[in-house]
Amino acid sequence: MIDTEALADRLVKGLRDGVIELPEDVKHRLEEAIDQESDELAKTQLRTILENVDVAHDGCAAMCQDTGMQIFFIKAGYDFPYLKEVHSAIAPAIARATKEVPLRPNTVDPFTGENPKNNLGHNLPAITVELEEGDGCDVYIMPKGGGSENMSALWMLTPAEGFKAMKRKVLEQVQFAAGKPCPPIVLGIGIGGGADISIKLAKKALLRPLDQPNPNPEVAAMEAELLEAVNEIGVGPAGLGGVTTALGVQIEYTNRHPATFPTALVVQCWCDRRQKIHISKDGEVI
Repeated sequence: MIDTEALADRLVKGLRDGVIELPEDVKHRLEEAIDQESDELAKTQLRTILENVDVAHDGCAAMCQDTGMQIFFIKAGYDFPYLKEVHSAIAPAIARATKEVPLRPNTVDPFTGENPKNNLGHNLPAITVELEEGDGCDVYIMPKGGGSENMSALWMLTPAEGFKAMKRKVLEQVQFAAGKPCPPIVLGIGIGGGADISIKLAKKALLRPLDQPNPNPEVAAMEAELLEAVNEIGVGPAGLGGVTTALGVQIEYTNRHPATFPTALVVQCWCDRRQKIHISKDGEVI
């Protein structure tokens, strides 16, 4: 049996760690970027970011005042016996973490502006569930900030335009965004499906660590090509110039309709926050 109290505590801890602890792969990319920069102002911005990360860790405080909206992806095996318990525990954990961490209450009614002050609301929390073979469950937590989210985009391209237009659109959007999404940024790109599917894929792409390229070699090569092109724009850390506009480009894709080429871009700031919780078929929460 699963210990629902232990599950609730672990989800709250995951939400806490999600806004306080920067993943090691992101820290490593930031450290590498300092050595790659020749501009002293860019180096200073990167050092300040890393100092901020250390202060957040030491003081158990959020890395950014915008603790984001809490996005959840659940990947569960068909034989995992506690999906209902896990799904049901998320909303109370968000409300509890909002008070205990604390998380900034970031959800407001789009019509009235009313803030429930618990990071919940109509059609929230945002939870995507995927089923696969197996008997375990992985819960991914993504605190997604609003400033970088504002720079996201969806393009319904034509198949004739294809990848050439996709690259042009991504570069134009990064140049337009400039310093607004708090660069160096991470770009999640979703290709294929429909409008809704491509956006979901783009957000899902941000769950993949920066040191793990797409397992498809052709897609991995495109990630590297786009990252190089984005960094040639010269936006740089904090939008003040430099060769580190982006820390990574992550692509996820699926098949498309022959008449469509939907492409979505979800922008993440340098605060590329994510956490993962694993739950075994025996109810052990790791």
